[in-house]
This record gives sequence, C-alpha cells and structure tokens, in this order.
Amino acid sequence: VQLQASGGGFVQPGGSLRLSCAASGSTATFRGVGWFRQAPGHGRELIAAIGNDGTPTYIRSVRDRFTISRDNDKNIVWLQMDGLEPEDTAKYWCNVLKVGWGGNYEPALDRWGQGTLVTVSS
Repeated sequence: VQLQASGGGFVQPGGSLRLSCAASGSTATFRGVGWFRQAPGHGRELIAAIGNDGTPTYIRSVRDRFTISRDNDKNIVWLQMDGLEPEDTAKYWCNVLKVGWGGNYEPALDRWGQGTLVTVSS
C-alpha cells in the first residue's frame, strides 16, 4: 500500500486546515493509520492515530485541537486541525501502523512520500 498526504498550506494562528491521507488500497492488514510530523530542528513524531476499530489517540499537545477520522470504504484518513499554533508548523506525513515491542504504535512502512507542509504564522 502507498499513502499520500495532502492539504497543507499557510494559515494564521487560530486557523484551521484539514489534511487528507489517501491510501492506494486497504489498510485493514495494519493496526491503524497515523499522522506524523517533523518540525524544523526536531525528529519525526506520531501525533495522532486511528485504529482499525476507529479508536483515536493523540499526543497531549494536539488532543483538544486535532481530530483524526477515517473512511474505510474510500481508504482515506483525515486530520482536522483547529486552533493552529506556530508550534504546529511542520511537514506532515501519514503512514500505516504496527505495534512495536513496547506496545506503542510505530510506522509500518519505511517509505514516507513527500508529505505536506503546514506553516502557521502571522
């Protein structure tokens, strides 16, 4: 399966964007789909995930502002981002997920695609 993220752009603080992750096929054989981001000077981190049962998880800094959802029939996962802050400026990717030895979600595919850039600035 291949995944393509889109929907990024430039937005002022407090604004909203909706990112889309289109999969080339079913992601049902994986544990879920996650959104990752990498801010300048930082490593890539998983910020939101949605399991195959639809259960969402978020990191603390986005929990009350971002919403992850999915349409299994269309093989699309969205990330609705509201209340954007300059600290959300980053490149965003999606990836299918596996569960690692520690019981946490990890990216299942080594290939990442181009991602989509989100810039939050006044």
